[in-house]
Amino acid sequence: MQRRAPFYLTLIILLAVLAGIFIYPTGFGSKFRTWKLGLDLVGGSHLVYDVDLSGVSGSEQDSVLNGIRDVIEKRVNAFGVSEPQIFVSKSGDKAQLIVELAGVNNVSDAIKQIGETPLLDFREMQENGSSTIVTPTNLTGRYVTGATLSFDNVTNKPQVSITFNDEGAKIFEDLTAKNIGKPLAIFLDGVLIEAPVVQGKIVGGKAQITGSFTIEQANQLVSRFNAGALPAPIALVNQQTVSPNLGANSLNLAIFAGIIGTIIVMLFMVLYYRLLGVFACVALIIYILLTLGVFKVIPITLSLAGLAGFILTIGMAVDANILVFERVKEELKKGISRSAAINEGFKHAWPSIRDSNTSTIITAVILYFFTSSFVRGFALTLLIGVLMSLFSAITTTRLLLRSFLTDKKQNA
Repeated sequence: MQRRAPFYLTLIILLAVLAGIFIYPTGFGSKFRTWKLGLDLVGGSHLVYDVDLSGVSGSEQDSVLNGIRDVIEKRVNAFGVSEPQIFVSKSGDKAQLIVELAGVNNVSDAIKQIGETPLLDFREMQENGSSTIVTPTNLTGRYVTGATLSFDNVTNKPQVSITFNDEGAKIFEDLTAKNIGKPLAIFLDGVLIEAPVVQGKIVGGKAQITGSFTIEQANQLVSRFNAGALPAPIALVNQQTVSPNLGANSLNLAIFAGIIGTIIVMLFMVLYYRLLGVFACVALIIYILLTLGVFKVIPITLSLAGLAGFILTIGMAVDANILVFERVKEELKKGISRSAAINEGFKHAWPSIRDSNTSTIITAVILYFFTSSFVRGFALTLLIGVLMSLFSAITTTRLLLRSFLTDKKQNA
């Protein structure tokens, strides 16, 4: 391993150089990957919707909220807005949907892109004296898998053919079986659009929505259902626009802070550890290039919080080096060779490095899975940064020391 250290180090340096070219905004023509920046860095629209869960049982609310998030993301992507950030916030029986559309600075366009995805539900109709009672059922738009425009064979009027998933098909079959000879009402956003009489049990999960609408209206329904029918209604309660100039200024300040912080850390390492500090600085630069390369390859949508998490790991990346260097210096004072001191330094410092980084990794994982919005961005960059810093400290720094700090040289 000692003799092959320069070879492995060369490979890592070459990889870091390629990463440096790749992370540059125009590196490799930016055709393979472009940086994904969050709303607070490039500007855009921030929308908040209230979600009405009054018609959803408590056990199904989380599933419904996840379905709404998936539907909205599908609709936004269909309009050409990539990488939307969509979060669900739930407190008791109240829930909100937060939509962040980076680069979309016209709030009206953003609202239009979200659209008013229809709430479709089927209801049983029962005569009660001179009035009619409509009873809600479990069959709603959440079970819709697709829709197409078709025409009635007799009247040639436009109609919408919809299909249900397996669970919806079973509900629809049971519903039609017990309502033979009775009307089954179809409501769209709480408005009755049709109440066809059930002629018999319908199997296979297919149905037609007919009504007095035009071809244009039918096509609109088809596109909305194909984008996804919401299992619960939503209402826009807040809208904000983040200026792209403000976002660019925030990005520049974050980059400046990262550069200044890195320079200060490197100066400290060189002044305090001298030659060992120089090796730590080289390893730190390699760490920064490789980590940013990983961010862009995944790709991670970077926000201010995400950048803060990454900048934090820059300081943490040299923490492992400090533990190793202190142990190496202790071993050198014992009069042993430099090669032996390096091996012993890494050997004895590893338990402390492992434990401290493991605790940070656990914290980052908890933050990522049990929080939302910008906190998850912070947790993700922190997690990846810590993992990369382990590689930097254990692999890159060790290869540097083995390649340049030989037994023939004087003590550092």
